[in-house]
Amino acid sequence: MIAKAQRHRQIIKLIESGSISNQSELAQQLARAGVAATQTTLSRDLCEIGVVKSSTGYHMPTATPEPSPASRMGLLAATVRRLLLEVSTGGTQVIIHTPPGQASALAVEIDRANLTGVLGTIAGDDCIFIACTTASAAKSVTNRLRTLAGSVRNT
Repeated sequence: MIAKAQRHRQIIKLIESGSISNQSELAQQLARAGVAATQTTLSRDLCEIGVVKSSTGYHMPTATPEPSPASRMGLLAATVRRLLLEVSTGGTQVIIHTPPGQASALAVEIDRANLTGVLGTIAGDDCIFIACTTASAAKSVTNRLRTLAGSVRNT
């Protein structure tokens, strides 16, 4: 019996060749390569590998291009304007308040923006703690967020 990892490699190889349009074809091609697999196993394998099915057959997923720093900042600015209610600094931490249930969405965009001086975020339901490298970095991040937000209540 062939190992799962080997079967996955063979499936990927066959799909990348561009010659597989359905599971029946895949099973036949695998059998020719000496790999026996049931339809249930193939379905599970295709899902685990992340294979995409289109009208032209199976395809490997394409890599999503990494967003540019400018587009990351644009996403952060839009999210800050929409969700940031209040921002303050306490030592090396920045504390942000959002509407209930929205802290995680803003924290994700802050993390993705890779702001200088930010070590990481912790989000609750409506509050985010941003750990910064220094008190000066925390003040800088606070000012940056205030600028992105336009007018928010500052404490």
